[in-house]
Amino acid sequence: MSTVLIILFLIFYLILAYIRLDLAVLAMIVLLPSYLVRFSILGVPTTLLEGMILISFAVWFIKNCKQLFDNIKNKLSFLRHSVFDIQHSTFKRYPFDIEIILLLIVSYLSVAGAGFSISALGIWKAYFFEPALVFILIFNILRKKEFNSKALELNSFAAFEKILWAFVLSALGVSLLAIYQKFTGAWITNEFWSAEATRRVTSFFGYPNAVGLYLGPIIIVLIGWLSQKIGTFKKPVISYWLWVNGFIFLTIISSIAAIWFAKSKGALLGIGAGLIVFALLAGKKSKWATIIILIILGGGILGYAPARNTAYNKLIYSKSWQIRKAGWQETWAMLAHGRIFSGAGLTNYQEAVKPCHQEGIFYNDGADPDFHRHTVFNADYRARVWQPLEVYLYPHNIFLNFWSELGLAGMLLFIWIIGKYVFIGLKRAQESKEGGEKFLVIGLVGAMVVIIVHGQVDVPYFKNDLAVMFWILIALMEFLRIRRQES
Repeated sequence: MSTVLIILFLIFYLILAYIRLDLAVLAMIVLLPSYLVRFSILGVPTTLLEGMILISFAVWFIKNCKQLFDNIKNKLSFLRHSVFDIQHSTFKRYPFDIEIILLLIVSYLSVAGAGFSISALGIWKAYFFEPALVFILIFNILRKKEFNSKALELNSFAAFEKILWAFVLSALGVSLLAIYQKFTGAWITNEFWSAEATRRVTSFFGYPNAVGLYLGPIIIVLIGWLSQKIGTFKKPVISYWLWVNGFIFLTIISSIAAIWFAKSKGALLGIGAGLIVFALLAGKKSKWATIIILIILGGGILGYAPARNTAYNKLIYSKSWQIRKAGWQETWAMLAHGRIFSGAGLTNYQEAVKPCHQEGIFYNDGADPDFHRHTVFNADYRARVWQPLEVYLYPHNIFLNFWSELGLAGMLLFIWIIGKYVFIGLKRAQESKEGGEKFLVIGLVGAMVVIIVHGQVDVPYFKNDLAVMFWILIALMEFLRIRRQES
């Protein structure tokens, strides 16, 4: 896309944001993959997604600057009061305020650890600073009456559902292109992935696993929303109900198909784990049905030797598993050499891990009982099972990713943020009656489960769209929590 077209688009987006900030924010969510459109302004590299985020936040800030400064003055005035007065005042803290501030500080210190390089500053801006702006933006706009053409009441799902509709449109666009690629091979730049026999779809992204990383959490959120809509079905609007629910259902199915065609095993495993958690939390009947099914399946796999051996071999002798295992070992070796607390610094992982990097591994597919002996004494055999290893951008594990990029403090802070999010969700689900809003809450919990499980073998945060999505999920969870408190 030419720079002129990008600038024209951003001018149009600025006008839209000024007139209808809510629609501009929704468009930004629909276009989360637009970080792939890259350009430079006065020599500074940026993306289309970054442009939309900064424009949206700037418009919101300018429109609300007087109120924001008044709030800051009021909050500063509390510093002159006694602790007792503060505790019994109407002062309200911002959700996840301390966590956001600490994450920005820790991540910025990691930029210092990388020598304040241009690439490190760019990553800090795209993965931490701008997602924090999106969190603030969405959380505030969700609670503003102008988000709805009619007055937004806190006992309504109108604002919340607009965000979910944006996810629907985004997921549908990504998945339909992926399905089209499956049958045509079009726009898959890698020859191996585009070949019909070994085809793996990529949609708008540069590699297949990105499809699963993006769609996985959205699928569980939409399942929660669809369950909520089915649970609140009203007969007089059956035709509208069928059209809306059918559209959401189509998006869920097409998204799962896209992940299947991308052959993203980590995403499928994450979705499976998310569905299990969803079923366990949805109600007593689904909980006990899920437990019984898991016991039967687990007992069958453990008791039936062929199934047990197949499952074991698929895990232990998978080429992708062995490659990732080698990467984790290298990462741990790098951290153990004086980087336990500091990590490698933002964007510095590849350089820091090089001294610990091994050029390749001998790939053991489990079929040869004399594998070790053959690799020692047979040169032809060694050449056949040799698997070269590249130095990856990240260690392909969500916790090691944060540890290597932000240090030990960054990893622990990230664990705290996830734990707090899940705790809020579980508490909110426990307080809710079966059906209705409860399904939305456990859908959000399930989405985080997808991120964590898929994150054991991939990088589900360190991409522009994924970092923004992560903080949108937190904003949605906080909105439901506060809405419950105020209702």
